[in-house]
Amino acid sequence: MRKKTLIANILFCLSLGGAAQVQAERVVNFAHSLSDESHFSVGVDAFKTTLENLSNGEFKVTEYSAGALGGERTLIEGLQIGTVDAILTSTGPLGNFVPQTYVFDLPFLFEDYKEARCVLDGKVGDDVLDMISQHGIKAMAWSESGFRNITNSVKPLITPEDFSGAKIRTMENEIHMDTFRALGANPTPVAFPELFTALQQGTVDGQENPISVIVSSRFSEVQKNLSLTKHVYTAGVLMLSNSLYASLSDEEKSWFEQATKASITATRDQISLMEVDGLALLKEQGVKIEDSIDRAALKEKVKVVYDDFSEEYGLDLLTQIRNSGC
Repeated sequence: MRKKTLIANILFCLSLGGAAQVQAERVVNFAHSLSDESHFSVGVDAFKTTLENLSNGEFKVTEYSAGALGGERTLIEGLQIGTVDAILTSTGPLGNFVPQTYVFDLPFLFEDYKEARCVLDGKVGDDVLDMISQHGIKAMAWSESGFRNITNSVKPLITPEDFSGAKIRTMENEIHMDTFRALGANPTPVAFPELFTALQQGTVDGQENPISVIVSSRFSEVQKNLSLTKHVYTAGVLMLSNSLYASLSDEEKSWFEQATKASITATRDQISLMEVDGLALLKEQGVKIEDSIDRAALKEKVKVVYDDFSEEYGLDLLTQIRNSGC
């Protein structure tokens, strides 16, 4: 009888130890609006692997992709109230919370990835991350979605005249919408999780996104024209909830910082890869790709967007970007 009691006590203690181990494990809910085949998902995987390894399993990362916890605006709000722990988002809806981020959405602001990444990783980018972090969010670092291009179910968009009356889905972002209005199009905000259906049903004629998003979202199934306008570079940003970040020790914060760096590197590498492989795949899928874009004429048409931005938000950040030496 004593032996049975001893064994029972040992098993009970072991169960308590197991319960304590389970309780010690901390789950990080990491959400984004893109598919689990997207560059953001690649970034989450790198974050997850790095954080779980550094913490010896103390932290476990659970990914919620494809808008499972809502669109990008909803996810930002979730960070502010602490219902979401971490997100990767484009800057598109962020301007509704931190207007200074609109500067990165100005059309034809950057010539290439080298210039864009240089600015974001420098003083200007750091200053804007600090501004974001004053709004109930911990902005960790700049990620990326890439240069945006336009798909369309009606015809390729090459000249400003082609844009007249075109109903193009945009993010809920005033700079993006002003850009398409300046080109004569009809910008129509649609939450990303609803976009494929909107394209399929003809609610909008087309949409604009980086190649990586166009491929991973399978827009080629409902859009057969792609215009390589590269009209806007879309930065991404990796952010944590303040409640999560405030709960971390200094050592834990260093783990999250290293995981963030791994995520950014993996995401950018995937973007660079998809700029080549993604276009090749779209061609195989029957998408007509148009690269003879009259960018000079398009740039001329959107100058008014710069004027409006400068009038409302000033020239400071724009001047810093132009003088950054990137």
